[in-house]
Amino acid sequence: MLSEQEIQQFRRDLLDWFDRYRRDLPWRRTRDPYAIWISEIMLQQTRVAAVTPFYERFLKRFPDFQILAEAPEPELLSSWAGLGYYHRARNLQRAAIQMRDRGAFPHTYHEIRALPGIGEYTAAAVASIAFGLPHAAVDGNVSRVASRIFNDETDIASAAGRKHFQVLADRLLDRLRPGAFNQAMMELGATACLPKKPRCLVCPISQICESRKKATQEQRPMKKAGAKNVQEERVVFWIAEGGRILAWRRPADSRLMPGFWELPEPSQLPSASVGQRLGAFRHGITFHNYRFELHEAAAPRDLGPCEWVAMDALATMPVSTVLRKARRVVEKTRSATVRSSTASV
Repeated sequence: MLSEQEIQQFRRDLLDWFDRYRRDLPWRRTRDPYAIWISEIMLQQTRVAAVTPFYERFLKRFPDFQILAEAPEPELLSSWAGLGYYHRARNLQRAAIQMRDRGAFPHTYHEIRALPGIGEYTAAAVASIAFGLPHAAVDGNVSRVASRIFNDETDIASAAGRKHFQVLADRLLDRLRPGAFNQAMMELGATACLPKKPRCLVCPISQICESRKKATQEQRPMKKAGAKNVQEERVVFWIAEGGRILAWRRPADSRLMPGFWELPEPSQLPSASVGQRLGAFRHGITFHNYRFELHEAAAPRDLGPCEWVAMDALATMPVSTVLRKARRVVEKTRSATVRSSTASV
């Protein structure tokens, strides 16, 4: 267990390192709680590199909670397309409506925590970064750092473990600069205290780290084996004619991505006349890894749940990532065909 003197040194060294070497990310250039909240929701289960361009486009289109609250849902989902986990976008709008009705962004931890889609981590992050409130934000990066600092063998993935590491993070927190400290802990976990190969030689607090002293850093954190990934092969049809494409829309009460447009599969169009294979692509959702085979097909008389959609309209519609990836495969295939034809002339 670290002494109080070591914890004070930990805070100084970590914040000095963060002040000098932190990444220049767009959400770190503002204290606007709305913009910080948007970034934290986008960063849930999504890499920083993937979030950055979406964040800037999203704020340009929805610069405050009033505009977000009044946005048509299809436009909101279309702006979110590509980030995945679309319930996050719907919860954003539900929360924005509450803010609009009360006339302000909530400014206490408990008020922020009460918003739709906000957990303890996100509430602590927004409260500390935007308002300087002393709440430790604990995500996977922070738990991993804490487990190594204290050489702690507690299972990081258990419910008891999450509570345990919250207590440790609360003890480490610099209450004079809680927002910077929380970001520094996340930065350390993302850039130096990596999951498999921690970069101890460049870590600013390696001299204090108990795991480093005992050479157990690669055995921390302790985590029980999780669920295995499920591999699945599927087929989707690309049925297009006259500037239109055949697609179907998930019902509003669908558990997964309600309201989104998808490409048909053989189970939906069993009498479709299947043509040439256009290509294949992969798509992952949580523990499921899919490999999609994309085939051209002729539209049957019975369209089942499908309907014709103008190709030009897809850019402003909530379409699934599967449909977007399939469209890129088609465009790539056609471009290759055109180049081959030109070369043979």
